[in-house]
Amino acid sequence: MDRKTKRADERMKKKVYKMLIFACIILGVLLFICAPLGGNVKENLENAVLYTKYALKQGVAPITTHFYALCLDDDNPQERALGMSAGMSLLWYCDELWVFGDVISNGMKEEIKFCENLR
Repeated sequence: MDRKTKRADERMKKKVYKMLIFACIILGVLLFICAPLGGNVKENLENAVLYTKYALKQGVAPITTHFYALCLDDDNPQERALGMSAGMSLLWYCDELWVFGDVISNGMKEEIKFCENLR
């Protein structure tokens, strides 16, 4: 990553963290949406939108990292790892993790295990 890209990345991270703090202040609870993504990515993204809407209607501020698949290729191992890493870094800030879907994928298992270790 070149210097200019790295600076832009750092600025974006700061903006995201500020948005997270604002969401916590307004809504109170920061929530991580844990649901399948791989396989039928299109259908799972549509489900992620529904899960996010449900969480918002429950009065919490959801973090839905599935939307990274709109700019990263989930079938590309490097890009998937980048998205997973970014999502895991956000788990530190979340108050709760809600699990959705009929299947617990490997990615979901990692997120759940990470949260169990935070206790």
